[in-house]
Amino acid sequence: MDTGNIAWVIMATALVLFMTPGVAFFYGGLVKAKSVVSMMMMSFGALGLIAVLWILYGYNMTAVDGVWDFAGNPFSDFGLGSLATGESANTDLLGAAYGSTFAIITVALISGAIADRAKFGAWMIFAGIWATLVYFPVAAWVWGGGWIMNLGETLGLPEVIDYAGGTVVHINAGAAALALALVLGKRVGFQKGFDKPHNVPLTLLGAAILWFGWFGFNAGAEWANDLAGTGLIVINTIGATAAAIIGWLVVEKFKDGKPTSVGAASGAVAGLVAITPSCANLEPGWALLLGIVAGAVCALAVELKFKLGYDDSLDVVGIHLVGGLIGALYLGFFAIDTGLFTGGDLGQLATQAIAAFAVLIYSFVLAFIIGFAIEKTIGFRIKNEDELAGVDTTVHGESGYKLETV
Repeated sequence: MDTGNIAWVIMATALVLFMTPGVAFFYGGLVKAKSVVSMMMMSFGALGLIAVLWILYGYNMTAVDGVWDFAGNPFSDFGLGSLATGESANTDLLGAAYGSTFAIITVALISGAIADRAKFGAWMIFAGIWATLVYFPVAAWVWGGGWIMNLGETLGLPEVIDYAGGTVVHINAGAAALALALVLGKRVGFQKGFDKPHNVPLTLLGAAILWFGWFGFNAGAEWANDLAGTGLIVINTIGATAAAIIGWLVVEKFKDGKPTSVGAASGAVAGLVAITPSCANLEPGWALLLGIVAGAVCALAVELKFKLGYDDSLDVVGIHLVGGLIGALYLGFFAIDTGLFTGGDLGQLATQAIAAFAVLIYSFVLAFIIGFAIEKTIGFRIKNEDELAGVDTTVHGESGYKLETV
């Protein structure tokens, strides 16, 4: 790589890494004041654990030799010693570092579904096992030469498009979040309107950090293509996200009577999620339409938890699972040259749907099994009385705010 590409991949890595603290702020503002430390700790815990696992063996698992291999050999280069001394060590290690940030944030996203009621130790055990059995293999399937990457060739159809991780990251995390929400059950007093955000500015700060970091998330991989498609990716990341804010706020106004700042932040995240798989494969006008659709549909989807009775605390399912599905399937209609309405046929939609729903089912089933096993052994959920007292003090011995009376 030339110095420009090296500088960009370092910057992109830092941007995506910064997104995980962004998730912590976004989620932290949405929970109760007595749960903010716990909520943010789950993101920082994922940051610490998954980075270590990635370097030890996770990176090795994300590339396969055969199309139908489950994952790469985790012990093929344990600790990346061989990678660090190879002829292309600089490029390879930069790529490994960049990839680690995707694994980290994917795990952190799941935590929003179990806010206010999860044990930190149990969460860390889940995070390590899920990353090993789900994220690392799925990354190999989609990006590392696995069966999803080769699905189009296998079926004689267009190849699956998942440029920055709509399937690997958002559908994967959203499905796992739904499984954990079912395993842990509802919070005490769960009903519509009982869990108002305790710190709206913190949530808006988190959303802003996420949008900022998302340029590394979406455009970062272009270092491998000499930044050839960066302009399209960047304009789509701006346009779809902005349009999703409008879509969410319009629905919120008609549904609840008032547009809210939390709605604007949630709409932005929904737009970012939807544009993630398609940022390099949509014309800007179609990206705007995607944003409008994603913002509007996700604003409606977050209400499903009250109708269906699952407690997805911070709407990981409604935003990341639903938004990820919208972004993945939308390519079947509007992907440049291969979408149904942009020069192609139903082939692109078929490969997108197979990939998206295969990952959804796999992640949900494995997350449910892992979460259920943890709950039945060491326990995953805190006691009801500890939840009412506040998970921050009962689990971490801290409080988010120290308010002195004068």
